[in-house]
Amino acid sequence: MTATRISPWIPVVLWAGMIFALSSVPDLGTGLGTWDFVLRKLAHTAEYAVLGALLVRAVRHAPAALVLASAFAATDEIHQTFVSGRHGSPVDWLIDTAGAAIGVALAVRRWP
Repeated sequence: MTATRISPWIPVVLWAGMIFALSSVPDLGTGLGTWDFVLRKLAHTAEYAVLGALLVRAVRHAPAALVLASAFAATDEIHQTFVSGRHGSPVDWLIDTAGAAIGVALAVRRWP
């Protein structure tokens, strides 16, 4: 594999690492009640939209990018079951996958 094929994966790996690191934090609550819930779900959507877009750029195939992002979201939810104060949620997986789909759709428009 040449350096030009490896380089699109560097942002994917770095972004996935950032998601993993945030998932390792025991409690990300802000104490804002309902706003905390809404803001966290929007953050999930945004971080996976970025991951989906980066994966489109790396794999050059939108359906594969969405599957990879969704699979990573599933493993992230499993990871959270091992973090004190966190829990894995099928609803969060769906939110993450929806965010990835948004990112994939936007990326396809940007990088046809």
